Amino acid sequence: MTQMFPLTLHQVLVRRSGKVVIGPTDLVLPPDGPTIIIGPNGSGKTTVLRVMHGIERVTSGTVTWQHDDPSQHAFVFQSPIVLRRSVCENLAYPLRLIKTPKPEIKQAVDHWLERIGLSDARHSPAMRLSGGERQKLAIARALIRKPQVLFLDEPCANLDGHATREIEALLQEASAAGTRLVMSTHDMGQARRLARDLVFMLDGKVHDVSGAEAAFTRPATKELAAFLRGDIVI
Repeated sequence: MTQMFPLTLHQVLVRRSGKVVIGPTDLVLPPDGPTIIIGPNGSGKTTVLRVMHGIERVTSGTVTWQHDDPSQHAFVFQSPIVLRRSVCENLAYPLRLIKTPKPEIKQAVDHWLERIGLSDARHSPAMRLSGGERQKLAIARALIRKPQVLFLDEPCANLDGHATREIEALLQEASAAGTRLVMSTHDMGQARRLARDLVFMLDGKVHDVSGAEAAFTRPATKELAAFLRGDIVI
């Protein structure tokens, strides 16, 4: 498998309606992760994820992969997106797009239904699932194609502790299996549990990049220290 990383953002600037949303900012992501992106609301976390995934156009600057293959990216949004189809059809859909043989689709769908605890709901409309079940389905649908990179935008926002624990277990398994995770979160407990390294966004720029252990024990800047204490950082 071709190594896609490092991923380099150089002087990336994004404007919307004449307003600077992020940048100009720089970031280099190495092959190893997970990388967790933190920062105050409005700091640019979602936009920088969308830029890396290629679904946000940059106004200026460059986004460069070691070897880019868009078919190896997947993205999970904060509000889970499910198709107006059954649970099993949601899982099968990305495999049908790449013309996977039917026996392989069935095997993969059965595996993921069991893994996310939705085997009994396989023929139920996905729109009837709870918020946590929808997010598990969205993550499983992203992982069923075995992407090299999975971007996640606060996937556990507004979920209870039980659903959060299940989703974190899914993500830890995916990371252990070789999927590179790049994820934003507002939950510092979650960041501590999942992160190998932290990217701290502030005012639309990458303010600090640190190993997670060092960031939590010896934050490099007063702004990061204040944010980790729970202070309002503006």
